[in-house]
Amino acid sequence: MSETLYTAVATSTGDGRAGGHVVSSDGNLDLVLAVPTEMGGRGGGTNPEQLFAAGWSACFHSALKAVAAAEKITLTDSAVVADISIFPNGQGGYDLGAALHVEIADIEQAEAERLVGLAHQVCPYSNATRGNIKVEIETVVA
Repeated sequence: MSETLYTAVATSTGDGRAGGHVVSSDGNLDLVLAVPTEMGGRGGGTNPEQLFAAGWSACFHSALKAVAAAEKITLTDSAVVADISIFPNGQGGYDLGAALHVEIADIEQAEAERLVGLAHQVCPYSNATRGNIKVEIETVVA
């Protein structure tokens, strides 16, 4: 195994996603959790799917910027939107699905798709989920 660059530590207390609390070891993340109203909960807090979407979108965006910079391509305007869905798996549990919507301005469609493909190979979230959940990627040039 390679040398670890960083380890994030977070602790969940209380009732987990149903009214619990999550905090990172450095205190920078300190959130109330709640089941979303769409899942029959009261809402009013974040949930693991939102946290996963935030992490993956930020990580993928960084990977996109890094692969573009390595190829001496400047991305002047870009965004990554991650949709994380949860659904019953038919076996008493739940599965996740993901859709990444990548928006890039001032670049040709083929070049944007190539960069997005490279980012998908570099991003740790993409690597961790590859083959484990259904992932759709859409690249839009504005």
